[in-house]
Amino acid sequence: MEPIRFETHPDRYKHWKLEFDGAVARLNMMVAEDGGLHDGYKLKLNSYDLGVDIELADAVERIRFEHPEVRAVLVTSLLDRIFCAGANIFMLGQSSHGFKVNFCKFTNETRLAIEDASENSGLKFLAALNGTCAGGGYELALACDEIYLVDDGNSAVSLPEVPLLGVLPGTGGLTRVTDKRKVRRDHADFFSTVADGIKGERAVKWGFVDGLYPNSKYEEVVGKRLQELAARSDRPGPEGGPGIALEPLEPRRDGDQTRYRYVTMSLDRARRIARVNVAAPESEQPTTPEAIREAGADFWVLRAFRELNDALLDLRINEGEIGTIVLTTGGDAEKVLAVDRILTQHADHWLVREIIHYIKRTLKRLDLTAKSIIALIEPGSCFAGTLFELALAADRSYMLDDPDKGPSVWLSSMNGGPLKMSNGLTRLETRFLADPGRVEKVLEHDGPFDPIEAEEAGLVTFAPDDIDWEDDVRLGLEERVALSPDALTGMEANLRFAGPETLETKIFGRLTAWQNWIFQRPNAVGEKGALKVYGNAGMRPEFDWRRT
Repeated sequence: MEPIRFETHPDRYKHWKLEFDGAVARLNMMVAEDGGLHDGYKLKLNSYDLGVDIELADAVERIRFEHPEVRAVLVTSLLDRIFCAGANIFMLGQSSHGFKVNFCKFTNETRLAIEDASENSGLKFLAALNGTCAGGGYELALACDEIYLVDDGNSAVSLPEVPLLGVLPGTGGLTRVTDKRKVRRDHADFFSTVADGIKGERAVKWGFVDGLYPNSKYEEVVGKRLQELAARSDRPGPEGGPGIALEPLEPRRDGDQTRYRYVTMSLDRARRIARVNVAAPESEQPTTPEAIREAGADFWVLRAFRELNDALLDLRINEGEIGTIVLTTGGDAEKVLAVDRILTQHADHWLVREIIHYIKRTLKRLDLTAKSIIALIEPGSCFAGTLFELALAADRSYMLDDPDKGPSVWLSSMNGGPLKMSNGLTRLETRFLADPGRVEKVLEHDGPFDPIEAEEAGLVTFAPDDIDWEDDVRLGLEERVALSPDALTGMEANLRFAGPETLETKIFGRLTAWQNWIFQRPNAVGEKGALKVYGNAGMRPEFDWRRT
């Protein structure tokens, strides 16, 4: 099977039509029935597979970076009386367990990117439901700021997974209904067990949509509301100048090695390890927003984190048996710290703001990747500022204590706030939950930390000397790859998000636990499970009625 790639462009979209009209962008969904990533299913009724969501994720990023004039986004369908039927059931029925979970994870990350754009980029999203909206289609609508349903007597919103498929509404659906839209629990319970969903005035009264309008008024009301949302935005508009084009990354793939400009990924399949190295910039970087815009997608930190993001998605979807990521860095720390100072100084500029939030989202994707993450800090490393977040994201880190050529680590203002995790805390705050005062102390440290200082400050896990280094690292990796991957996934997901629970941590915590469990139960995927027999005339699911 050909590997799935995550880079695309509006010129190659099969399922979405992206249009621009001044301050408003339109994301029009019209899924090509025969345009699935694999054979064996048709994407009828605007149902979607991973390919549809890859295009959606790309469109959201391009609006953010390439179109600063856009302040509001309309999400709607070009199909008559159908908004979206949700994830394609036949695709799910023939997919492996790991693919189903990673598919759900990516779709949730895409919806969180929409919510991140609303919270941090001045972009407001309005879902115009011109017809039936079910399952993952309603989850897409839930990610938007406002939802308007056409009042035609038939259109409804629903999360039918429980009554029809014996699985959950993607975890994000239930969580957004109760935590984001604040729908009452009893109403949500009824809604989630009725396959046909809820329509009309009840959908508005119970809080599942924000408005209900007849066809005769629908376009007028939606158009007026989009202009009102756009007027409240702090996006720069046309006077902000042009955006920057997200040019193709064009990695070079040679066997088990993938080379980007700043990221190199090498696979050791025998040991089930991926080594991912992120290089610092070699040349001086632009120092003003105008110069950054001229550099465009070649600006080091944006390019490097786009490459890292692509590599992580490749590992998730295409390399299921790779269980451990070894993170390394290299280059001149001062050049990285100089970029951090530029980002901090100009954080209020729309483009710099977008770059910072892109870094944040990529680091979150690393946090949420079901692989063990080990950081190795060696001579020549460049774990400084933004790149030190990679070490903080790791499940453990090793730093060589060599008095002659020992490496150092550096902190910057980027470690102190902008790059928050899904729990709403920085990685330093999460690390030092027991001693919050230590965060300020390490951020005030003048200059680099040598290995002993870093270990004593709690910034690294171990700092073995040059005698023990090779054995400690080798044994650590050998022990890791020998453990149950299922147990490791559960353990890591539990440990990575200490501190407060948020909508985001609920979504991914439940995805790890619930979907990993329910998607493997015979009631869903057995020979006569609900997901397997769906669509087969005359066949009904057979359930094991025991509760566990």
